[in-house]
Amino acid sequence: MKTLSFGGFALFVLLSSAVAVGETQPVRVSTFSVDVTPPLGHPLLAGWRPPAKSIKTQLFAKGVVIQGSDKPIVIAALDWCELRNDAYDHWRDVIATAVGTTRARVILSCVHQHDTPYADLTAQTLLDQHGLKDAMFDVKFFHQAAANVAQAAKDSLAKTTRVTHIGTAETKVVDIACNRRVEIDGVVSFRRYSFTRDSKVRFTDDGEIDPMLCSITFWNGDQQIAALHSYATHPMSYYGRGEVSADFVGLARERVQRDNPDALQIYLTGCSGDVTAAKYNDGDEVGRVKLADRLYTAMKEGISKADRAEITKVSFHNGAIQLDPRIEGNLAPAVMQKTLKNKEASNRERIEAALGLSWQQRCKSGQLIDVPVVSFGDTCFLQLPAETFVAYQLKAKQLIPKKVLMCVGFGECAPGYIPTTKTEKEGFVREHGYSWADAKSEKNMMDGIRAAIGQ
Repeated sequence: MKTLSFGGFALFVLLSSAVAVGETQPVRVSTFSVDVTPPLGHPLLAGWRPPAKSIKTQLFAKGVVIQGSDKPIVIAALDWCELRNDAYDHWRDVIATAVGTTRARVILSCVHQHDTPYADLTAQTLLDQHGLKDAMFDVKFFHQAAANVAQAAKDSLAKTTRVTHIGTAETKVVDIACNRRVEIDGVVSFRRYSFTRDSKVRFTDDGEIDPMLCSITFWNGDQQIAALHSYATHPMSYYGRGEVSADFVGLARERVQRDNPDALQIYLTGCSGDVTAAKYNDGDEVGRVKLADRLYTAMKEGISKADRAEITKVSFHNGAIQLDPRIEGNLAPAVMQKTLKNKEASNRERIEAALGLSWQQRCKSGQLIDVPVVSFGDTCFLQLPAETFVAYQLKAKQLIPKKVLMCVGFGECAPGYIPTTKTEKEGFVREHGYSWADAKSEKNMMDGIRAAIGQ
């Protein structure tokens, strides 16, 4: 599907129809897992927090390669904060080349923990040109990590396993997620951060969330091969101390992995730009473990209660969405160029300017955002970009109520926050910033979602 704008109207055109993988050959899966932990001293969260001083837990890229009669499909999760623009394209390109497929069929999501790397090649080049070399990330490490993951994906092809059944489950998660939005004395704000000290803000009702963890498991008879798990919340208990960590979602995932050593466990973050764990998070190590325990319990249940169905084919659709850039105020190109060049400005201000310019260059080139969908019979997998708000995930599920839909975010991360029109009007972007897509994005998002899942 392609999105073209004419006089403010969005036209969605199908780029590729369903291509069934495994119609003439059995569906097969291989798995890979690669350490992508940065070295000490590496910038974390785009250089906006202290660099890596210690390694609390390792970071991983974990994925499955699905093979059949058509080109392979890769679904992978990366324990990094974000990949944006050409950095995201680079990772998908090298993986695609390694396994013999196309970029669109490499579905890569960042898990989005904040004490991890964050990359945008064009933005870093702009920073290099103005005296901030490797301020956002180490480019050499970036390329080596991508090459290592691509090689692991390629090596996995030598050991594939037949998939006879797909298991699906939706499990309610208790006491993790809450919406950033709070209304106190009639005033709306979005002040529930990953950890919020103001008890009046922290302990209001949960707000709009998706309480369900979705699990998709791959089976060869009674042998579990791999599992995908996704839940919609920012995956942080605390951050910003220079402590590299996969946080509570990584702890839960690795615990499930120890329980299932022969089946790769992959965790992907759902659409959660406006969802955090603030209400149930004490912001310390004990609190992190408690959150991990709750997520682990749901992941284990998602495996044990999986509803298994025979699988003979897997279908792939690729859609696309155009999101136009914000160009007003501090996001006007001339203003960002001035900020980038200003040595008196903070590093954060200059890095944000470089990110904004990188996104505007991408939009000017006409490159759209992929919206891939993989169908496993009555179970579907949909990836949306960046910090998409949870309302989009909930609406996508409503479009296909008779199917189980795993909806993940943090694919192409360049747009930043993607609020709904309602939250835009309530002032989310005024409070938080970090939103490079035009304020009128909701229609394009929903039209793209409907087209991608065949509605």
